Amino acid sequence: MTKIDDVARLAGVSTATVSRALRGLPTVSAATRRRVLAAAEQLQYVISPSASRLAGGRTGTVAVVVPRITRWFFGVVVEAVEDFFHHAGYDLLLHNLGGREQNRQRLLRAANLHKRVDAIMLVATPLRAADLTTLAALDLPGVTISSGTTVPGWPCVRIDDVAAAKTATRHLLDLGHRRIAHISGDPDDELAFTAHLDRRRGYQAALHDAGLRPDPSLDVESQFDIAGGTRATEELLRRGDPPTAIFAACDEMAMGALTALRDAGLRVPQDVSVIGIDDHALSGVLGLSTIAQPAAEQGRLAAKMLLDPLGARTGEPGMIAPGSPVILPTRLVVRESTAPPRAH
Repeated sequence: MTKIDDVARLAGVSTATVSRALRGLPTVSAATRRRVLAAAEQLQYVISPSASRLAGGRTGTVAVVVPRITRWFFGVVVEAVEDFFHHAGYDLLLHNLGGREQNRQRLLRAANLHKRVDAIMLVATPLRAADLTTLAALDLPGVTISSGTTVPGWPCVRIDDVAAAKTATRHLLDLGHRRIAHISGDPDDELAFTAHLDRRRGYQAALHDAGLRPDPSLDVESQFDIAGGTRATEELLRRGDPPTAIFAACDEMAMGALTALRDAGLRVPQDVSVIGIDDHALSGVLGLSTIAQPAAEQGRLAAKMLLDPLGARTGEPGMIAPGSPVILPTRLVVRESTAPPRAH
């Protein structure tokens, strides 16, 4: 295997000169550059991209932090981000926290990221005051997606979770439902997510706007996944006087609700209507009404905003500078899981 030392000997220059010549730096004369290029071609030597970037003070790598890679939203975001980074010549260093607080704390220690990455992307990863201090000490550009924490100097991309939940609840109200249940995320989750809190506020606001008082017996908390949605709906049914409609804080919880209702012998939407948030890849197959959010677009935009300060060649015009969040629109998608209650 040809090494840079071999090229240097053949060209009669130092290895440092070979490195500078192959990277196109202006400190090498035209004649020397031609000699180095000829030697490299003769020996079929190709400079290592990673070595070239490190020589320039860059790693060519961006850290992307997600709470749970197995969840639909995070998987879609990461795929879009990786695709964008790939075309921009950057690598992705994925950190899956697995829902554990100790993993988040270990990751955000300065030693774990220092000189390993050029930038950081946090996906739905809330931070504490001490974390902000650690990130400031790293002095790296960053961006957040769907995060409940504002990082000074970092842009963010998200949807309006309150508005999305209001739209979902209002859809059920417009159909004539008045006994509307809400199943949402667990506030005792180790990573302390905030999206489900905003979605509960939207649900309650829509009820208030309709002149209804939220009923605590119709609000059940569980894990933000299919199994959590199943357990929450089973709990609703155990309490008696079941709702005529369920608003789930995400499509995966809504899928769990569909399972629990089916197992209880209840029909959707004839007995109970169900709506979620996301427009999960399986929502159309299941006929689930939902509030569609542009998950992939959030990842793409965040990647573009992050690479701008790194000077990467993305082939697109510059994005919005750090400051106000970029809030992407959502839309109501009506399918077979919602209908007027039988009394109507």
